[in-house]
Amino acid sequence: MRRLTDAIFERLSPEFDRLYSDIGRPSIPPERLLRALLLQVLYTVRSEALLMEQLQYNLLFRWFVGLGLDDPVWVPTVFTKNRDRLYEGDIAAAFFDAVVGHAAAAGLLSDEHFTVDGTQLEAWASLKSFKRRGAASPPPDDRGNPTVNFRGEKRSNQTHESTTDPDAQLHKKADGQKSVLAYLGHLLAENRHGLIVNVCATAATGTAEREAALILLGRRQRRRRTVGGDKNYDVASFVAACRDLNVAPHVAQKAQYTAVDGRTTRHAGYVISQRKRKLVEQAFGWMKTIGLLRKLRHRGGERVDWVLTFTAAVYNLVRLRTLLSGA
Repeated sequence: MRRLTDAIFERLSPEFDRLYSDIGRPSIPPERLLRALLLQVLYTVRSEALLMEQLQYNLLFRWFVGLGLDDPVWVPTVFTKNRDRLYEGDIAAAFFDAVVGHAAAAGLLSDEHFTVDGTQLEAWASLKSFKRRGAASPPPDDRGNPTVNFRGEKRSNQTHESTTDPDAQLHKKADGQKSVLAYLGHLLAENRHGLIVNVCATAATGTAEREAALILLGRRQRRRRTVGGDKNYDVASFVAACRDLNVAPHVAQKAQYTAVDGRTTRHAGYVISQRKRKLVEQAFGWMKTIGLLRKLRHRGGERVDWVLTFTAAVYNLVRLRTLLSGA
């Protein structure tokens, strides 16, 4: 893992040079910041304060980040302030692209067969913060945990918004499940080894998965590609848009109505695409359990997209470590 990150950071060196000014107080080197954030994802460290505590006594962490035995560890507030510069510099996307480029150079990516999927990411905001737009709120009876009564009140994203995270939307995974304030995360994975080749986070709307999938697939290519998906993508408009992009929509068919006919399902590749769909589910599972994305710790759409992109890059690094070690 250290050798992989060394090679990738060497590619990113010009990006790092543009982040910091030559004047003012010394800041934390961006390579060390990224290595520390990478450790936080790999070892499921819940907060920056706990991460700094680990760096105090964990020699493995110190070696990976690049700190000497006698080097002082950063104060958590200083670490988070410097981390915000990475957010502003859009380093997560550059880091993700560098990891994908490393995998492509090793010949590990498929450029023809893909799988797309989306998942709900629960926002760091309580339903108590979901209030009617423009309405005056009475003083809370308890600042720490105020009493809120929503009985009889119809709430929707058109009339209400969260005062804690306005970008979060009221969303539920399926009928019969509870609604939560959430974002949607979207992945495009290649079918050879399950590596993520594109990623984004969007607002949690009913059509966001299909709209994001078309963005992740990109522009029309000369070579015909395939994309697998679940039943949520079995919609006539999405199937037609995929074909316009020269992409065969290998999506699961709905029971009552389906937009996918025998032109697609008669091929053996359709069955293979359905079997390969579990690869992207494995990525989501790792990112939510190990990568701390089951409950977001950041607010705002841009920051959520940054964290999702960075976590996807770390997942690819873990897969690359396994794939390259067995090569």
